[in-house]
Amino acid sequence: MIEIETIVDERDFAALDGEWDALVRAMPRPSPFLLHGWLLAWWRHHGAGARLRVHVARSEGRLVGALPLYVRARAGLRVARFPGDDACALGDLLVAPTAPERTACLVAARAAEGGQDFADLFGLPAESRLAGVLAPGSLTLVERAEAPVLDLADGWEATYRARTSAKRRNLHGRRRRQLARLGRMDVVVARALPELEPALVEAFRLHEARWRDRPEASGFATPAGRRFHRAALRALAAAGVPRIVLLRLDGHAIACNYFMRLDGRMYFHELAFDPAFAQYSPGLVTTMEAIAAAEQEGVRRVEFLGGAERYKLELADRCEPLHQAVGLPGTRRGRAVVPLRAMAVRTRIRLKDTRARRIYYEGLAPLRRVRRRLRA
Repeated sequence: MIEIETIVDERDFAALDGEWDALVRAMPRPSPFLLHGWLLAWWRHHGAGARLRVHVARSEGRLVGALPLYVRARAGLRVARFPGDDACALGDLLVAPTAPERTACLVAARAAEGGQDFADLFGLPAESRLAGVLAPGSLTLVERAEAPVLDLADGWEATYRARTSAKRRNLHGRRRRQLARLGRMDVVVARALPELEPALVEAFRLHEARWRDRPEASGFATPAGRRFHRAALRALAAAGVPRIVLLRLDGHAIACNYFMRLDGRMYFHELAFDPAFAQYSPGLVTTMEAIAAAEQEGVRRVEFLGGAERYKLELADRCEPLHQAVGLPGTRRGRAVVPLRAMAVRTRIRLKDTRARRIYYEGLAPLRRVRRRLRA
């Protein structure tokens, strides 16, 4: 017999710690951004004013299915989202391999009755289990991120040579030599918590320098976001998931690659560098060092996540896109809003590479600098 429950209390969700991560590891593309420690830390730092809605299934007392959601009021509507919002890459319905056959359907049905006007879920893979078990039309999926991937079955060195031209490899080597001429160059990989915590501080600094006066959504730039990232780092470090690679010149960090390592996979999280060294491509150099370090730890697949930036496409084998899913309407208002929201998402995508977007990100930077100084 399958028992379905909706968890609305943080303490009850915290009590699932011992069972939850096994469901995540059973995913076709296991997401570190669905691990229990990550979700609980996010909720504790960003959940104020929202309502927790974690739908779970048990069979013979065992946790066999789950869908982590929360509901927040936006523009007068109750919107269900994944904890983590747009940073919840590969979010989906979780099901144990030994779960009874109807588990996914029952959890999805409970989610459809979760008290929201509609759901707006970012990060679903193309073969989403949630979308697959819902009735046709219940969710509208819009591709949002190309999410390049790279297989390392042959090892990083062989893969790197196969994926890049001699000209490109020469350029990468020249960038390293140029950096080395500026000072003593070191690459440091932080794995244990005593190394990770100071490395995270360096990542915050580099991220602020890289993205100053430009819009970004990682939370690295806000006090609340930094508190969350510190808590999430501590929660995941015990399981050996986070890694931060720092590229240093004379002991001073000029670039970082913060990634997650889970079940033989590397997941990009944050890449940042000091713009004063941009001409030497320190971010790309650090990325290649990070992939090499991950491969030495047994990683056989790299999930770049995010968009199709040039450096990703040069290294990747293919793209396995992430989607934004709009649907699960629970009210008449929700049913009316869903097609409008889906249209807004598509419009945003069409504007992504336009002149208007460049003005928004780059042209308005001077105004953002003035505002920042006035607030100081």
